[in-house]
Parts: sequence; C-alpha cells; structure tokens
Amino acid sequence: MSLDRIDRALVQMLQTDGRMTNSELAAKVSLSESACLRRVRALETSGLIEGYCALVNQQKAGCGVNVFVSITLERQERTELAAFEDAVKKIPEIMECYLMSGAYDYLLRVVVADTSDFERIHSKHLTGLPNVARVHSSFALRTVQKAQALPLR
Repeated sequence: MSLDRIDRALVQMLQTDGRMTNSELAAKVSLSESACLRRVRALETSGLIEGYCALVNQQKAGCGVNVFVSITLERQERTELAAFEDAVKKIPEIMECYLMSGAYDYLLRVVVADTSDFERIHSKHLTGLPNVARVHSSFALRTVQKAQALPLR
C-alpha cells in the first residue's frame, strides 16, 4: 500500500494516541474532519490499521518477566507445524510466536510473574506441545527498548 505524507502522519499519530478524537487528528494534519475520517476509514479498510487497543503495564499486571523460548520440533511437516501453532494459540502466557529460520523452529515470548510461574508454564504447557524435541529458555534481565509504533517510510 502506498502512503502519502498525510496518511503517514495520521498513522503515526494514531500509533502514539489511538484515543485521539477525529477533530484533534484533523486539526493536527490540517484536514477537514470529514476528509480526515474518510482517510482513517480507508486505512482501516485496507488493513493497514488492524485495530485499536489499550497498552497494559506488564509489571503492574503481575507478569513482569519476559522469557524467550526457542523450540525445536521433531519434524517439520505441515501437519506437525499446524498442530504446534494451534496449541500455542491456546496458552495465554505466550504473547508472541514466530516461525524461524536457523538453529531452532520457533521463538516464543512468554510473560510470567517469576521463575516458579515459568516452571509451571514449562511443565504444564511447553513440554506438552505437539512434536517438541527441545525447549531452550532465556530470561530477559531488563527491557532496553520496546517500541509500539512501527516506523513508516
């Protein structure tokens, strides 16, 4: 999708404050309210803007620890990949799951309260996922950078 200067400005502002009113947004990009609303609706319809959400403080929500888990599967057949991915989607503590190239098959970001909470997730869920050969876990010591807004060019 090709974005012009105004579309990029609209998306940047909405990434920063998704609760901004159409009136405020229109004023900031020097558009009429109706033109601004049309452009935002077009960005939503195109799928560039997928939705809006509240950003919750991970620490205050009681799951301040990030654990990055590398998973190696026994086999990489389509049915096994699908079974693994379906099972991962049912575990609420898994915030992100990526199919990877390289030394392992999947990379997960798991949020937990502490090491004992991770032990529970590990024994109850991770080792029971379909087709898992190896699980390697690394605890994040500190978050250095966590951007929410995508850079638009």
